Amino acid sequence: MDVIILTGMSGAGKSQAVHVLEDQGYFCIDNLPPLVLPELVRTFLKGQGGEGYAINRLAFVVDIRSNEFLKGFGKAMNEIKALECPYRIIFLEANDQVLVSRYRQTRRKHPLSDGLSLVEAIDKERSMLRGIRARATHVLDTSMMALSALREELLHIIEAEEVSTMDIHVESFGFKYGLPGDCDISCDVRFLPNPFYDPNLKMLSGKDQAIVEFLEGYEETKQYYDKMMDLFLFSIPFYIREGKARLSVGVGCTGGRHRSVYMAERFFEGLKKAGYRVSIHHRDIDKDPRYQRTEGNKT
Repeated sequence: MDVIILTGMSGAGKSQAVHVLEDQGYFCIDNLPPLVLPELVRTFLKGQGGEGYAINRLAFVVDIRSNEFLKGFGKAMNEIKALECPYRIIFLEANDQVLVSRYRQTRRKHPLSDGLSLVEAIDKERSMLRGIRARATHVLDTSMMALSALREELLHIIEAEEVSTMDIHVESFGFKYGLPGDCDISCDVRFLPNPFYDPNLKMLSGKDQAIVEFLEGYEETKQYYDKMMDLFLFSIPFYIREGKARLSVGVGCTGGRHRSVYMAERFFEGLKKAGYRVSIHHRDIDKDPRYQRTEGNKT
């Protein structure tokens, strides 16, 4: 179980940080009194033993909105530590001038502003959070930090040892049915020999060994795969650097059953072997009713 406690000054960027954590697969719970944290951690730890909670990344947002409940923060952290559950405390802060400017831009009310000026409320909040800040494993000053820089800092903290900080989705499709709506990169493999015209191969799909052997009998199939994988392995780290959370790769042929399915499977295996988080979907593999009837008769 990977647990992050996200805390810090109001206006320092916790909402944006939550979005980054969610993109990285964290189950985020906002505005929690510290005293309830140990029980929640226990609940999700039980799920690790097969009781139905398939979650191994948790992020809890704890800040001044809990007010008097903040006094239980130290006790809560000690209880979580006793559970032998590793955790990190990420504290976001910014200087007073920047916080005042952000509040004026958003026109939002500071949680402690009742009866106090904005400057006084910020000063009081900083004083109340001093003890939590002292326990933080990471302190990020966002005063001069753009959103992309904040994301990069968080990714460095939470996934420094992982190859991938982005989900890659590979999807085969047929051009005659249109491109996938969320396609970032479209690969057109209609130049490859088409097994559709071979009566012995027509009713098979790109997952079948006979189709694999047919397509791999042509040198251009291997050359195209090698060149595209070189391009992927070159460009993906730069997509990650620019903050992209999900990359959708579409692989298309005419009908989306033979060539595109084969090449999508190859890309999926190649990217997975390279250490990236990859999923795959064959959108149009059974869209032609002729295939559905034939395969239905077989069953």
